[in-house]
Amino acid sequence: MGMPIKIRDNYKSLSGSEKTAVIFLALGEERGSRLMERLDDDEIRMVSRAMAGLGNVTSNLVEALLRTFTERFANTGSVVGSYDSTERMLSRFLPDDRVSEIMGEIRGPAGRTMWEKMSNVNEGVLATYLSGEYPQTAAVILSRMRSEHAAKVLPMLPPALRLEVIERMIQIESVQREVLLDIESILHNEFMANYARTHGADTHERMADIFNRIDRDTLSEIFVDLDALLPESTQRIRQLMFTFEDLLRLDRVSLQTVIRRCDTGQLAIALKGAEAMQRDHFLSVMSERARMILQDEIENMGPVRMRDVHDAQAEIVQVAKALADDGAIVIPQSGEADAVVY
Repeated sequence: MGMPIKIRDNYKSLSGSEKTAVIFLALGEERGSRLMERLDDDEIRMVSRAMAGLGNVTSNLVEALLRTFTERFANTGSVVGSYDSTERMLSRFLPDDRVSEIMGEIRGPAGRTMWEKMSNVNEGVLATYLSGEYPQTAAVILSRMRSEHAAKVLPMLPPALRLEVIERMIQIESVQREVLLDIESILHNEFMANYARTHGADTHERMADIFNRIDRDTLSEIFVDLDALLPESTQRIRQLMFTFEDLLRLDRVSLQTVIRRCDTGQLAIALKGAEAMQRDHFLSVMSERARMILQDEIENMGPVRMRDVHDAQAEIVQVAKALADDGAIVIPQSGEADAVVY
């Protein structure tokens, strides 16, 4: 049984590609396909991915989005973005094999992209492979992988190569299509993967996301070298990073929201290895019953590996960041003035 179609009625929640997808759907298959045909392959892939996951967009949201258009578009009513509607539109101007390629890429586990499949390769195997590649090639591959997996691979690279790869990842700009196709071809043959997807995130934001998932000792070592090499970039990355310790700066209600969204077992592991002050702060915002249950789980779980603690803490940080992205909580900017004390 499939998941229920989500209802979209918040204009601010739409990304740029989702707004574009709504416009194409509102135009209808014939007109939308004619306009979509003018996009390049990367743009088609981006809009198609957004369209397929769009769900049900209310008429009010369509009207808000198209208010500068004609009265016809303002009264379009609701539109539904789905895999079927996306595939029908693509079929109007692309050959069947291209439609199958794009739809296969965005349909999820059955059609993962090459870069997503790379993120499933054992980190040790991948680190060994990248150690034999040019630093620029390694930087391109790591920049396109999932951040959590890149964070496991990066520490395994030889220190000198690791620093050079990080430098190139920070400074990387758009990769020439020919170069990317060459890399894709090599990876396709060696890891039996399929296609590429692009990431438009700021390189410093991406490095901050990766660094958030690296253990503290390795990260301290990286920052020592990186600070000497690229001090301005290092400072920007530090500012963009959000760590488990930063959760202490959340207001009481926001922290309660984060705790409710967390898996209790992971929260217990994260707090088991946390400093007493951090653990007490989390417990202080919980109800008496919830606090007693969590304390009991922490006390009875026995010894835990610090790697498991760091992984659990990283997972909680990702929950907080997702809530912030959705507007459910507000993460204050770094600084002692923002610290919350009870």
